[in-house]
Amino acid sequence: MSRKIPCIPISGGSAARDAAEETPAAIFVNGRHLTTVILSPGGFLDFITGYLYTEEIIGSADEIESVRIEENRISVITKNVFRRVSVKKTILSGCGGAVSYIDTQKLPAIESDLVVAVPEIEAAVAALTAHEPLDAVALARGSRIVARGEDLDRHNALDRAIGRGLRESLDFSRTAAVCTGTATSETVRKCLIAGIPVLVSTGAPTALAVEVAEETGLCIVGFAGTPEMAVYTHPERITGMEG
Repeated sequence: MSRKIPCIPISGGSAARDAAEETPAAIFVNGRHLTTVILSPGGFLDFITGYLYTEEIIGSADEIESVRIEENRISVITKNVFRRVSVKKTILSGCGGAVSYIDTQKLPAIESDLVVAVPEIEAAVAALTAHEPLDAVALARGSRIVARGEDLDRHNALDRAIGRGLRESLDFSRTAAVCTGTATSETVRKCLIAGIPVLVSTGAPTALAVEVAEETGLCIVGFAGTPEMAVYTHPERITGMEG
């Protein structure tokens, strides 16, 4: 969602250009304030379903009893109202603060035999980027997009796509996550929580994202849709590569 904002171009004159809308949303779970997030307006039901799932507060969409959406507030009641909830923090290992990194032993490993063909990746990327979105993420089965999310950042967009998938009972183990921009360790973490075996990005992955994905069985494809497309981890999940 966007609206026209007046501006003065450097080259002179005047103009009005599209600016994305953003809105704060306070999330309450079972009466307790969990966190406040900045979102693109609308589509909050998909977002909150995916967000609570990737933060491991719920294990399925069925664990949500009710959702109340107000202007700047999302209130959720879960079926287990006595469960204490908190935002999932980065999983760290090391002692004394000297070494901090994601502990892959505390993350789920991918258990899927999914194999994706290069033409399927190219078709899914083309479908995702067919118009000018905000940060966008899609879940694809083969070349077909089966769930999609757009938001101000790709992590929220991934939560939206996962939330839609949960609400439609998608088998995440048979899908690939396709996103615009950089694939980060947080993107990888969310894919691991959902059991999505392949992460495709139009940009480069971070070094930490590659390290975590390699240890947990997640395949990462970077620079998808460009001549520089490359497989960074678990190439056995990709068919149709040259050489």
